[in-house]
Amino acid sequence: MEINTIKDIARKAGVAVSTVSRVLNDRPDVSEQTRRKVMAVVEDCGYVQNGNASSLKRKRAQCAAIIVRGRRSLFLSDTAEQMLVCAQGGKTPFIVKYIDEEDDEFGAMRRLYTERRARGFILLGSRLDERCETVRTLGAPCVFATVDASASGLDNASSVFIDDRAAARELMDRLVGCGHRRVAIFGGCSEGDDPFARRYQGAIDSLKAHGVAFDPDLYVVTRFEIREAYERAMSFFERDLGVTAVMAMSDAAAAGVIRALHDRGLRVPEDVSVTGFDGTQTARYYIPAIETVSQPTEEIARESVRLLCEMMEGADARNVKVGYVLIDGESVAPVRERRA
Repeated sequence: MEINTIKDIARKAGVAVSTVSRVLNDRPDVSEQTRRKVMAVVEDCGYVQNGNASSLKRKRAQCAAIIVRGRRSLFLSDTAEQMLVCAQGGKTPFIVKYIDEEDDEFGAMRRLYTERRARGFILLGSRLDERCETVRTLGAPCVFATVDASASGLDNASSVFIDDRAAARELMDRLVGCGHRRVAIFGGCSEGDDPFARRYQGAIDSLKAHGVAFDPDLYVVTRFEIREAYERAMSFFERDLGVTAVMAMSDAAAAGVIRALHDRGLRVPEDVSVTGFDGTQTARYYIPAIETVSQPTEEIARESVRLLCEMMEGADARNVKVGYVLIDGESVAPVRERRA
């Protein structure tokens, strides 16, 4: 019998219609086991959720989706644009979905899978945690761009990334080499296995190698956008903690910190040195120009699109590490140049 309603999905999966609805709408009140069972039936039937009504179609989708976790990230936006350029003229059209830094990229992945019939994904700015099981559940080829997924255990996931830990260590080495010992770090979650956690680990590696203990009070959690970094820095520098340098884990955050220091009456780099990360135009044209790590945006975009297209044709997953470059700027100076 032709399956053409949500009731048929529920019957096939052995669950209530309301349960199917919760799964399709990415509700959290469904066990992972039940979600897998329902999604297996959905995939088998070629179900596509219509914006007006639930319907079933046996037509396979022809699109791939780029999910960007970070609406205001200049680096991620630029990389996504480069991906669209690289995908032009290919067999599969690409669409882009922007979500907030605090949103669930894997939930967005499930919705695009069911509602837009996307059958391949590039996750840009994602985190690796227990939610990654969604990638295995859907079974669709996936590429983690800017995240090393080689240890994820996902046989349908490739990745393109730089060595964030090594890059952050080199950046901190520069600060320590200039005599800085009280370095504040403005970053995201310092735990886990995403790029920001690795950058934190690299910074700590450098400090330990130089015999410098890191004060946890000098770690500031912020989104990677100018406004929030500015607000966090304004609050942070109300206290005199003896900080002579700030390592920001994005160029946008570095720009926000520099503006806050200016508004606090402190000069960069004479009073406080500041570094960024990503190598965006913000770093190049800011005053002062921000010392940063440059990620190869075009190469990351090109490799991510290539890997996904190959996987959608049946190729195995691969993990590709690309290089990075430390960019000199005007935002770092030796401690001895600080104003009394």
